[in-house]
Amino acid sequence: MPTLTVDKEELFNYLGNKYDTEQFGELCFRFGIELEEDTSQKGELAPGERAELKIDIPANRYDLICYEGLSRALGIYLGMEQTPNYRVAPVAKPQRITVTAECAQIRPYVVGAILRGVRFTEERYKSFIGLQDMLHKNLCRKRKLASIGTHDLGTIQGPFTYEAQKPEDIKFVPLDQTEEMDGHRVISFYETNIFIKEYLAIIRNSPVYPVVYDANRTVMSLPPLINSNHSKITLDTRDVLIEITATDMTKVNMVLNIMVTMFSCYCQDPFVVEPMEVVYPDGKTMVYPDYEPRVVKTSSTYLNSIVGINQTDSEIVELLKRMSLEATVQSGKEISVRLPLTRPDILQECDIAEDLAISFGYNNIPRVQNNAATVGKPLELNALSDIVRQKMASCGWIEALTLSLCSHEENFEHLRRVDTGDEAVVLVKPKSILYQVCRTSLLPGLLKTIHENRKHPIPYRLFEVSDVVFKAGDRERGTRNERHACGLFSGSSAQFEVTQGLLDAVMATLDVAHSKSGRGYYLRESENPTYLGGRSASVMYRDWNGAVREIGSIGVIHPEVLINYKLEYPVSVFEINIEAFV
Repeated sequence: MPTLTVDKEELFNYLGNKYDTEQFGELCFRFGIELEEDTSQKGELAPGERAELKIDIPANRYDLICYEGLSRALGIYLGMEQTPNYRVAPVAKPQRITVTAECAQIRPYVVGAILRGVRFTEERYKSFIGLQDMLHKNLCRKRKLASIGTHDLGTIQGPFTYEAQKPEDIKFVPLDQTEEMDGHRVISFYETNIFIKEYLAIIRNSPVYPVVYDANRTVMSLPPLINSNHSKITLDTRDVLIEITATDMTKVNMVLNIMVTMFSCYCQDPFVVEPMEVVYPDGKTMVYPDYEPRVVKTSSTYLNSIVGINQTDSEIVELLKRMSLEATVQSGKEISVRLPLTRPDILQECDIAEDLAISFGYNNIPRVQNNAATVGKPLELNALSDIVRQKMASCGWIEALTLSLCSHEENFEHLRRVDTGDEAVVLVKPKSILYQVCRTSLLPGLLKTIHENRKHPIPYRLFEVSDVVFKAGDRERGTRNERHACGLFSGSSAQFEVTQGLLDAVMATLDVAHSKSGRGYYLRESENPTYLGGRSASVMYRDWNGAVREIGSIGVIHPEVLINYKLEYPVSVFEINIEAFV
């Protein structure tokens, strides 16, 4: 969780000097944050040094990671002020940013807004920069999802363009530098900069770099790395242009709204921001910031039951106001909650219930005895899995627990299988080629386990009972899990009969007879590219209703598969879906 450092005297003055450190710590606890440290209690402060408070902020409360947001939220919570009315100024012809088609190659989105008549002090300026750093570290995911550029509007001229250019074609003087550099020089120059070097990899290998120009073709920024020194913000800056480039449209809107709501309080017209127009390559025009309110419907019955209190509709409305939530009672028992722009962390009803509990006070919630008598028990599928595991282990086989992610090759090519595109769940941006897909079989993990333990004496008897994952277009998440059991034998010979014996033992434990008539299972000869030709079969199961379906396979592994996994000895294996027996 992020830690915010604020000036103790300034914050206490804002709150009316009603607190000492211990009392403020209690206030933080009630509000859902934590006072980590008061530097004035560590010892005597040096001459000119001011006492600071270090406060731990929940990772999803982006509205509290600067002094402005924290002091405002505490003031509203304590009833010292009302929730601000954030507004977009009516502008006949707003400033425009035009996006070129080439940006789709690197960072396709950009948004912007203007703060007019800002009055910076040294403390406000530090907070302004500090908020950007905080957002870059968490919500922006170290600038991979979004990066913020801020500019003195008095030094540049609109309309603006957001382009993607070859590195050698981009020339400007970076922030706080005197040397003009092209894109390649910027990368090499900041290789040793402790603040910038970790972001270089985001664009280093791209054929084009994102760049923002003003109407005079003056470079304003090279996102996500550095702004231009030309549009540098100083304490004398009065009009601030904020541009944010991104790869994620949801995140970039959240970041922009946090930036403008936190610092529009210093504008000439408080809490009013000037919009900007963004024109995309397809001709679509958008106006930012988007202040369209989000509304969540709930009820006092639900909120009271979740929190464990008994408040009327009007009392709930008043309590939610302390958390900056504007609530109104609708017809019937429905409560409509209008979510502020500063609270993207609120997604559903239960989040409102959490804020209600904070406002009411967790210590004030009455203690009651839970009169619901329940007895815990495992899910049927998990109980069945334990029975299968126990049987396999009692037969002398060793259980393995392998990773649910594997490479695409291991899941398909190494098993001599073809990827049809409608089976495996593929990760969009895997951290490693070793973890590209969710496994659709337990076999790759067991084969890799043998490879890594090949120095141990043969034979190997391994089993695993775990989930595999498949695509499922009819499911809400588009995927489904399936519980499989897999047994593998490897020795000087494949000994297919040993593997089949384990399968028979498992089936006998589940009271499933080896029979083609009535409920039971049997083997049907089939060809499977993973197995040796003529040495494989499908495992068929007839249920109580007489329906027959294939639940798995058994066979001797093909030599090519052994070579792919660098195995020296023959392998026989079976794998079945045990969910059929639940």
